[in-house]
Amino acid sequence: MALRLVSDFDLRKDVLPWLRSQRAASAAAGARGGGPGVLENNYESLRILNVERNGNIIYTYKHLYTFEKDLHVVSCSVNSERTLLAASLVHFTKERRKNELQPGSKCLTLLVEIHPVNNVKVLKAVDSYIWVQFLYPHVESHPLAENHLLLISEEKYIEKIHIQVTQEDGNRVVLKDSGHLPRERVAEDFVWAQWDMSEQRLYYIDLKKSRSVLKCIQFSADEKFNLMFEAPLDITLSDSGFKLVNFGCDDLQDEENLSKHLTLCVFTNHTGTLCVCYSPKFDSWEKITYSVFYFHKGHSKTFTAALGSVDSHVTKGLTFLNLDYYVAVYLPGHFFHLLNIQHPDLICHSLFLTGNNEVVDMLPHSPLQSLSGSLVLDWCSGKLSRAVLNQSYLLQFLWNTQLDYEKMGALHCVLSWGRDPQFLEAKIIQWISENISACHSFDLIQEFIIASSYWSIYPETSNMDKLLPYSSVLTWNTEIPGITLVTEEIPLPFMKVHSFKGYWEKLNSNLEYIKYSKPPLLYNNSMVQREWHSLISEEKTGRRRSMVYVRNILDNAMKVISNLEARNLEPRLTPLFQEEDSPQRLLMGLMVSELKDHLLRHLQGVEKKKIEQMVLDYISKLLDLICQILETSWRKHHLHPSVLHFSKRASAAEFTVFHIMTRILEATTSLFLPLPPGFHTLHTLLGVHCLPLHNLLHYIDDGVLLLTETAVTRLMKDLDNSEKNEKLKFSIIVRLPPLIGQKICRLWDHPMSSNIISRNHVKRLLLNYKKQPLSSMIDKSPGSVEFLPLNYFIEILTDRESSSQALYALEGHDNVDAKFVEEAALKHTTMLLGL
Repeated sequence: MALRLVSDFDLRKDVLPWLRSQRAASAAAGARGGGPGVLENNYESLRILNVERNGNIIYTYKHLYTFEKDLHVVSCSVNSERTLLAASLVHFTKERRKNELQPGSKCLTLLVEIHPVNNVKVLKAVDSYIWVQFLYPHVESHPLAENHLLLISEEKYIEKIHIQVTQEDGNRVVLKDSGHLPRERVAEDFVWAQWDMSEQRLYYIDLKKSRSVLKCIQFSADEKFNLMFEAPLDITLSDSGFKLVNFGCDDLQDEENLSKHLTLCVFTNHTGTLCVCYSPKFDSWEKITYSVFYFHKGHSKTFTAALGSVDSHVTKGLTFLNLDYYVAVYLPGHFFHLLNIQHPDLICHSLFLTGNNEVVDMLPHSPLQSLSGSLVLDWCSGKLSRAVLNQSYLLQFLWNTQLDYEKMGALHCVLSWGRDPQFLEAKIIQWISENISACHSFDLIQEFIIASSYWSIYPETSNMDKLLPYSSVLTWNTEIPGITLVTEEIPLPFMKVHSFKGYWEKLNSNLEYIKYSKPPLLYNNSMVQREWHSLISEEKTGRRRSMVYVRNILDNAMKVISNLEARNLEPRLTPLFQEEDSPQRLLMGLMVSELKDHLLRHLQGVEKKKIEQMVLDYISKLLDLICQILETSWRKHHLHPSVLHFSKRASAAEFTVFHIMTRILEATTSLFLPLPPGFHTLHTLLGVHCLPLHNLLHYIDDGVLLLTETAVTRLMKDLDNSEKNEKLKFSIIVRLPPLIGQKICRLWDHPMSSNIISRNHVKRLLLNYKKQPLSSMIDKSPGSVEFLPLNYFIEILTDRESSSQALYALEGHDNVDAKFVEEAALKHTTMLLGL
């Protein structure tokens, strides 16, 4: 299934065998306390009470049923040194429900010394429930002289108790002054609270003028706590209600009626995200509504998912799970929604599966509680697990699904969760090579190249999600069956402190970006495109700006290629990087320069050398992915560079590879991305090999195939002068830029080539020519032809050649002269007359 639970702790497997062995040992010493059936019933009471920040797991089970009243542990917590235990206990009669206190009964909150059991301090004795939670400092290098305990009351207040301890006789830790435990009020008048054990944060909601306000308190190692922010929430909560999240086992609620209660939880991750997930009480069996407030993006999305038929009964509550870059929302048997919280703008970047998909039926049906990070707890079974996305399933799903939005969502899930990126990329490239035309709503190659390159550089530093493109798709208007959404802007959290570190610095950076960065700062190649066209135009006309400027650009390209080759030591089958390919090197170098300037402007506090390396890695990754797609297709179809010798007709495999190269070209051209040097040469040679002449010329005229000097030189040398090849060569030569065409014509020993050379020579000689008397009459050689127009024309050319100005202009043109023109003209006339 798409969601995999990796077990960290299983109460039945890790604890139950030990309890049975202890009970067996006691039974061997003397049988007491009832038969085997009674023992098994006792084991059924085994349950987890709490999970602490350092991994300590507190559990309980009942030993004997010999009293009229049943002692029930409401809440329990242990300090980081495991020297103090806090517990909240209630007595229930068997006939009464657990969530009903008897009149006059007491909830006892106790503080117990563990080593040794020397003192028990009563902290509270009240008629309402009390929950307990020790604070865990982030610095645990030495025992603390003071511990801190939170008391959370059903009366809607939270206290912090200061507990001083002292060490006696080696390992004995006792209360220093049990009669004096200072207290301070942390929060009051709240209707909902959530504890983040890993980050030591308390989130709670109070109602101000019937408006819900989310607040967060950060507890620090220096015994202080700070109110970090306040954020208004557009949700409906009752002042009479009371809900706690992650304060131990929540078995006071009736699990059979979970669907009747609202669900609310806060999720964060290391990149500074802040999400509030909310689902109101169910009011319909036909649909369910849930909202996610993306405070780090400044908007909320409210989703409405269809539940299928009216007869579909919902007995379980909606589950929200934190999966780092994603939040999983699911209702067993109905739907599974992986929400992309890093890039939530487009629904296609998330993955939504309905009850028709087998994965929905494979999800855990028992209620799961999402703890810090990806840690989840199944209170019913006593299993503590880490929720991860199942890469192998998602890859298989990617292969099998026929829907574009599912392909898009699954592709991003796989790449973002990749623990072995090289393996994943190889699998995705294999899928792309076999499904090159499978997507209609987006370009598959384009999306893969952009997304994979993004994730390769994203972990390097924060704020990359604001500076580099995550996807090639900017808008998505296609409806996704089974779900609708409404997006709304929301008020940003108001930060209550002015100095930030760690997570808070990143969250504040995200909020500042929303306030001040309009338009968005995402990089694009528009500036590169304009500059590249300018440089190519100068090159075609023989003019170039400062050679130092051009040399720096080409040096940038060389760094990219060297960086790419250093990361890929295996020899390539495809003949790339074997020629200069000045246009692609210029594009590469310009992108290095522009992207580096972009990151330097917006990445504050990051070293210049690190940014330069990130830029090289990013552009190298783009090129490497293109090379991998080509390499995979060549190996799959058993191609070899020898296929380009034109000695036989093109095979079906060569046609397929040519088609893949054409799709790669389409993907990179629209985004103006560089290609590996030699790509256009290889593409054109395959095109000549695979396409009929009229199709080939159509591809050339439309700019799909580029006539590089290397490719045309190869054609002129390798193709013979058969009638078919003559037509091909001539069609190509007339389409070449003048400077390249002049070079190529000299490689083709053919009257047609001589004719072209002669025409160009005459055109240059007669440029700005004004008729005037000849400087001297030309002596006719004995073998000269008596054809007065030709003779007179040749005399004019010879006279022009003799002038010093003309000689300077014609310097370096391979000794083409009037005699050469005369011979070419006669040969051409002879051919036309059929003589």
